[in-house]
Amino acid sequence: MDAWALAAESSMVIAMRLGTLAFGGPAAVKEAERMVSEKVAANMALGFDLMTGKLGTSPDQILSGSIAHYSRRVRRNRERLAK
Repeated sequence: MDAWALAAESSMVIAMRLGTLAFGGPAAVKEAERMVSEKVAANMALGFDLMTGKLGTSPDQILSGSIAHYSRRVRRNRERLAK
């Protein structure tokens, strides 16, 4: 269920970001730069958490920890973009 919720919320964020990007201009450039830097930072943080055992040791723990990791970031973006 958590994976499904993450996928649904991610789709909303993608749609909102596409709206910003479609208008072009400085706001689009800023959003594109933010999008890329957030993805790099999120992936690096997840890799660090995985290597240090923060996500757990079992496949189920790692999967749920990874979903939670991305869900927090996606939720923040949805809230920011909805303003």
